[in-house]
Amino acid sequence: MLLNSTDAGKIALEFLMSEWSIPEKYQGWFTIFSSRLLGVSWYVVELGIEGLPDRWYLQVYDTGECDPNYTFNSPVPVTENNTDLESLPELIAQMLAAERNMR
Repeated sequence: MLLNSTDAGKIALEFLMSEWSIPEKYQGWFTIFSSRLLGVSWYVVELGIEGLPDRWYLQVYDTGECDPNYTFNSPVPVTENNTDLESLPELIAQMLAAERNMR
């Protein structure tokens, strides 16, 4: 399978939505900030929600497989895990709060 950065971004987004059981109607809340080729056989994709500092980093291999061990990064202190989430749909806010708690 020959991937490009756009394909890798879509695969990473689909993986994250599946991992968190996020319905397709909420995918528009997520942004692919970057998708860059590293080496010759995999991409690193940076996903997030526009306006929030939280980021997910996923590896997508040239086989179209997504590494299930993604990285979540947020500068928001764990004690403030619900900060800036009031404007989001409840399901996405819960997902972000859970990710912030798990790091």
